[in-house]
Amino acid sequence: MRKLYLNTGEFDTVFNDLKDSFCGKLTAKNNEYNLEINSKWTKGSIKGTRFDDKVLFMHFDLEFHQEVSLSIESMKTAPVFFVYCENGTVSHSFGANGEKKVLSKNQSAVLSNSSVINSVLYFESYKRIQFTLLGMPTLTNRDSELVSQVKQRFTNDSGNYIYVGKENPKISDKIQEYKTVPQKGIVGTLLKKSILKNIIEMEVEQHSFNYLKTFDPVVNIAKRQINEIKRISTMNFSEMVAAAKLFRTKYHFSFKPYNQKLAS
Repeated sequence: MRKLYLNTGEFDTVFNDLKDSFCGKLTAKNNEYNLEINSKWTKGSIKGTRFDDKVLFMHFDLEFHQEVSLSIESMKTAPVFFVYCENGTVSHSFGANGEKKVLSKNQSAVLSNSSVINSVLYFESYKRIQFTLLGMPTLTNRDSELVSQVKQRFTNDSGNYIYVGKENPKISDKIQEYKTVPQKGIVGTLLKKSILKNIIEMEVEQHSFNYLKTFDPVVNIAKRQINEIKRISTMNFSEMVAAAKLFRTKYHFSFKPYNQKLAS
């Protein structure tokens, strides 16, 4: 088995470490990262986007020519990860000797780790593995109400939390919607952020005791937000800027630049 280690840090640092670990070619533009991999022991791609509130979205499409384990340090921002498996299987344990949980096709998982024990991912050989990862920090994110709900549902005193279950079809549709957003620039960013926030809200609701009563209203509210953003994309520039400012104020989105390190 090939054993890899990932020291966590800023998003660009993580991708540069992945580039070195997988011997890939990394490109980064407008906060979007694309790692293409074609080595003797693996091929595929890892793509990701990090938003200004440090919410991140990543998609893995890999095939290994030998079994691989990836040991990952816990992150300082204490994120909760939502994982959606589209093909193959991924196994997880807290520490090399911890109990393994298997995530298979059409299953989803919720994972958080704020302990000193690494999270370890295990990948099978000669099988195409595709999964999507959505991460929400719980220490630095400014959306305090949603963060509080996420922390309440998906963290515990031990620092290690994992849940594996059947994937929700409505969330699968939202992930596909995110991947196919045609708009670029500020409108596309607003759309993607709204979709990801909607997914997290749906995860909180479906893991709540009374989610059957509240799930559809959350979806309907999100649809109105997304339709409002799409309406912006049909305006002229001055109208779009004014509408974007109004939307940002109404739904508490913010945009701040941050330093980004590109791969050499």
